[in-house]
Amino acid sequence: MRGSVTATAPSTRRRSVRTAGALASAALLVPLLGAAPSASSAPSAATTGGTAGSASGALQRAFAAAAAEYEVPQSVLLGVSYLQSRWDAHGGAPSVTGGYGPMHLTDARTALATAPHHSHGKEDPRGDSSRPPLLPKKETPTEARLPDRLKTLKRAARLSGQPAHRLREDAAANVRGGAALLADAQKQSGEPLSDDPADWYGAIARFSGADDRATAASYANDVFAVIRDGQRRTTDAGQRVALTARPGLAPDPAQLRHMGLRRAAAADTDCPRTLACEWIPAPYEEFGDKDYGNHDKADRPGSQGIEYIVVHDTEGSWEGVLKLVQDPTYVSWHYTLRSSDGHVAQHVRTKDVAWHAGNWYVNAKSIGLEHEGFLTAPDTWYTEAMYRSSARLVKYLAKRYDIPLDRQHILGHDTVPGTTAATIRGMHTDPGPYWDWQHYFTLLGKPFHRTAGPAGGLVTVAPRFSANKPVFTGCAKPGETCVPHGSSAVRVYTEPREDAPLIKDIGLRPGGEPSTIDVNDMGSRLSTGQQYAVAERKGDWTAVWYLGQKAWFKNPKKQPTAVDARGLVVTPKDGATDVPVYGRAYPEKEAYPAGVPVQAISPLPYKLLAGQKYAVGDKLPGEYFYSPTFDLAPHRVVRGKDVYYEIQFGHRVAFVRAADVEVVPSGR
Repeated sequence: MRGSVTATAPSTRRRSVRTAGALASAALLVPLLGAAPSASSAPSAATTGGTAGSASGALQRAFAAAAAEYEVPQSVLLGVSYLQSRWDAHGGAPSVTGGYGPMHLTDARTALATAPHHSHGKEDPRGDSSRPPLLPKKETPTEARLPDRLKTLKRAARLSGQPAHRLREDAAANVRGGAALLADAQKQSGEPLSDDPADWYGAIARFSGADDRATAASYANDVFAVIRDGQRRTTDAGQRVALTARPGLAPDPAQLRHMGLRRAAAADTDCPRTLACEWIPAPYEEFGDKDYGNHDKADRPGSQGIEYIVVHDTEGSWEGVLKLVQDPTYVSWHYTLRSSDGHVAQHVRTKDVAWHAGNWYVNAKSIGLEHEGFLTAPDTWYTEAMYRSSARLVKYLAKRYDIPLDRQHILGHDTVPGTTAATIRGMHTDPGPYWDWQHYFTLLGKPFHRTAGPAGGLVTVAPRFSANKPVFTGCAKPGETCVPHGSSAVRVYTEPREDAPLIKDIGLRPGGEPSTIDVNDMGSRLSTGQQYAVAERKGDWTAVWYLGQKAWFKNPKKQPTAVDARGLVVTPKDGATDVPVYGRAYPEKEAYPAGVPVQAISPLPYKLLAGQKYAVGDKLPGEYFYSPTFDLAPHRVVRGKDVYYEIQFGHRVAFVRAADVEVVPSGR
């Protein structure tokens, strides 16, 4: 299993210093892996509110019945459930934080696993050979140390009188348990069981499980935003659910004053005022043999531009991951987002450089966001609360640093390129194929849609997430088929037929071995929002240029997986048969001043061939941030005359020298 910030084995001189601190800090790591239920234990559509054996309005009726039984306004129950799960039941499988059903009732003990992401993988998170990589070890705590917000299902069972297994497996029972929790929260708030949704602000805030006032308020505000706007959708089980808009609803936030919640340490965080955000700093400390961690001081954007935001998942739980980022012998990222309520912790100032992406060029020009979750658990989901908090934060950062809201600037960790040929195989693959990029960009205000006709020359990958279910293996065990799940991924083949070989990635497999359908194999995969130049079309199939090859994917008119677009593309200059492709945009050797080691401009093992075209993301200067020491004095930002274009080359982005290519309109 791979994810965000693991690394190669530590060097000998660092091992003794790092191990002691890492073991201590990792004692709280809680790897909540949402393993899918087995075929024998999976609930039927009748118990989950599905279409088999029940009408498509069964779940709507369950909300109405539970609201009436526990005297909770139906709009409150629907609004809370929408923010938790968008009313999906996920076949009874647990979420990334051990939550079940439409109400996301948590039972962490049932979802505990022993394979934390942060202890696996070969990527050096810093991505710079000027100092050794980091790889601490981790341990798993006991259930007794889990916070109450990860144990709500058992409390719902006591309040509703229903067995825990029914709350996990039966959507209607789950809704009933959630209503019982909300009613109990209203009583704890000292408020009557009113039929006016505006009177339930405190209960909704309490339901979130947040222990600080700002997060509880943010959660409640988001629920009331859902209620005011109204929602309507068909769930993953085929259930049609609707929440009628209440645009004039005005709740009373004063109810929070009597809940005894702590004030989070904001400490002038780099967050919008509309987001609950607290300051939990990553340490910048020197230790042992002049070594230091776990990030670098800088002066961005004054010293160098911030061009990217990198989306990660933690592959570990909130509590454990926070311990890791506070370990000076470990690595770092700028923000962590909590799944249960969307709470945000900032660890590194945005002006400073965190060690998260595995590529030093990208690290030096990016902000890293870790989202509580696991990429290899296909029936888990990222909560609506976390999606919304993340989108709010990204919109704020993008506006502040003038970062375009597209897939070549809002990167998944799985689209960050390896720095050299030797590092490609160790690069991480989170947030994986089950992160809903279309929904995420819709929340960002930039949904993916058709922007040109067939002559536009580009396509934007845009499958319908819930209906797009490519087969993957390796979610639970190597070679074992993953449970079908909505996906942002589209697979590419060497010919326009589904039994054709998959596109090969010579960087991942230098020996020419074929790509696989393993959930972590990025060799033959497009992702929602990415743009590629069209190479050919045949019936229901479209070919694009990908890793120096013509790559085919199924794109039927009735259920398209990509839409037409136009923009700028690069192609080799006239007379060139091929041009090299790079994983970082470093300056030419003549640009380095005395005392700064020249960084090799090392091409990746791919070629951009004559006649091929690739979508342009940005024009960038050759640049290298030299910072190998705790002492800031020798730090330098080296800029050269060489200029690069970022391109969508394969699943990951890459760079080509501007001197090697020409830029032309895609439809030419």
